[in-house]
Amino acid sequence: MGTKDKRPTSTSDPAVAAGDKAVANAKASTPPSSAAGGASEVQDFIAKMKSVAPAASGVPGRLIFAMDATMSRQPTWDLALSLQSDMFAVVKDIGGLDVQLVFFRGMNECRASRWVSDPGELARLMTTVSCRGGLTQLGRVLTHAAEETAKRRVNAVVFVGDAMEEDIDGVCAKAGELGLRGVPVFLFQEGFNPNVTRAYEEIARLTKGATCRFDAGSAAQLRALLRAVAVYASGGRKALLALGNRAGEEGAKLLLSQMGKGE
Repeated sequence: MGTKDKRPTSTSDPAVAAGDKAVANAKASTPPSSAAGGASEVQDFIAKMKSVAPAASGVPGRLIFAMDATMSRQPTWDLALSLQSDMFAVVKDIGGLDVQLVFFRGMNECRASRWVSDPGELARLMTTVSCRGGLTQLGRVLTHAAEETAKRRVNAVVFVGDAMEEDIDGVCAKAGELGLRGVPVFLFQEGFNPNVTRAYEEIARLTKGATCRFDAGSAAQLRALLRAVAVYASGGRKALLALGNRAGEEGAKLLLSQMGKGE
C-alpha cells in the first residue's frame, strides 16, 4: 500500500511559516522489531555514535530535526518542543548550526521548514504545529533528507517518534541511501513497542546512527545527548572535546568516553 513519490512543492499552509514546503511521498506499511531498555540504551546510543565521521569544519553544520506529529504524540509534544531549544546554544562558538524542522501528520501531510540558525525561530516554527491523527511517514522524511544532502551536506538527522506503520523494506532502502551519503540518523523512540524498536535499530544500523528511548523520565539525559549530537554535527570531535570540558555537559562527556582518542 505505497503512494507514488513526488518532488517537494511550495506551500502556504498556515500550520507552518512561509517558505515551508511539502516533503516527497514515499512507500508505506507495517514492520517487525525488538525492545531494549533503560540506561543501557543511552550507553548504546553513545557508543554507536563513534562510527559517525566528524563534520567538516569551516561552514555551519546542518541538522534535520524530524518529528512524528500524529495524534499519539500529543501527550509529550510540549516536552519534545523544549528538548530542541538547547541545540543551538552550545554551537554558536563553533561556527553555528542550521536546523530544518520536518514533521508529518494526518493522512498524507509531511512538511519541511526553511533552514534556520536561530533557536527562537525554530521554537516558533515548532509551536505552529499541532498533532493530527494519521499514519507514520518516516520514508518521506528519509527521502527528503537525501534530497537535501544532495544540494548541500546534511551532517545528521534527528527523529522523534513512537510508531512505524510503513513497509520496513522500503524505508530501509531509503535509509541505505542516506547511509551511502554519510548521513547518520539518530532516532529517539517514545514508548516500548518492540516492533518500532527493531525498525529504528535497523534504520540506525544502515545509516551508522543510533537509537535511544524517549520519555518524560529521561528528558534531562536526552537533552544532553541532543546537545552533543548538535555540537558533533556542527564541529566534529574537536568541538565535542571543547564542550566536554564545560561543567555540566554530561552528554558530551558520555559521548567522548565512547569515541576513542584522536580524530
